[in-house]
Amino acid sequence: MRTTIDAAGRIVVPKAVRDAMNLSAGSAVDVTYTDGRIEVELAPAQVVVEDDDGLPVVRPVEALPPLTDEQVRDTLDSTRR
Repeated sequence: MRTTIDAAGRIVVPKAVRDAMNLSAGSAVDVTYTDGRIEVELAPAQVVVEDDDGLPVVRPVEALPPLTDEQVRDTLDSTRR
């Protein structure tokens, strides 16, 4: 897909790509330049590791959106292949 860069250096990510990556306004992304390519990845969630009765528990720093049934099914299907 082709897009353009505006005078402020912003790139419009095409809707099909935003939908495939589950991006919405305010989504955090990491942008890198590698081997002549600009790569955009979802930024990992910031987490803290807490102790819960001697067991480590990973908790997100900010609230995360709930997973949908479709996301869980797609993830299970992709790991079973």
